[in-house]
Amino acid sequence: MNILGTLDVPTGGTIVIDGVDTKAMKKKQLAALRNRSIGFIFQFHYLLPEFTALENVLMPYCISKRKIDETVLSRANELLDLVGLAKVKYNLAVNLSGGQQQRVAIARSLINNPRIILADEPTGNLDSDSTEQVYELLREFNRRYRTTFIIITHDRHIAEKADRIVEIKDGKIHLDILQTA
Repeated sequence: MNILGTLDVPTGGTIVIDGVDTKAMKKKQLAALRNRSIGFIFQFHYLLPEFTALENVLMPYCISKRKIDETVLSRANELLDLVGLAKVKYNLAVNLSGGQQQRVAIARSLINNPRIILADEPTGNLDSDSTEQVYELLREFNRRYRTTFIIITHDRHIAEKADRIVEIKDGKIHLDILQTA
């Protein structure tokens, strides 16, 4: 995931994102490309505890040093509404349940309209009901925004619902199945 997300440099091959070869890019250029084109959802949501749910969703936009206007604020509110958190958008992150925090992380990953979302065990710390809710949200965002989700999971139940399963074993592709609807 770190290589796909341009956080680490591959020892061989190339990473091309939106037609841009990342090989010769400098750190600041990679950071800008990452912020613009890739969203991240981590197992441990990494919300900033001193900020509200809404402020956490806006954080990737703020990092780009662009002004938050009504359009961006409206999108953040729409995303929080879509993940079912409109009523708690002004709550500090520390006052949200684990499932709510993960849904904030999902909304945050989408704020910049990325083409790709990298999700590392996005349901790993959740109970079965929250896991199902999070998966359904990812599917809805995939359909609605045509965003590609690359989900790293050990949960076979979640993997079996994906359009494609690529299983890696001992550093090599062990299985590659394209599922049909």
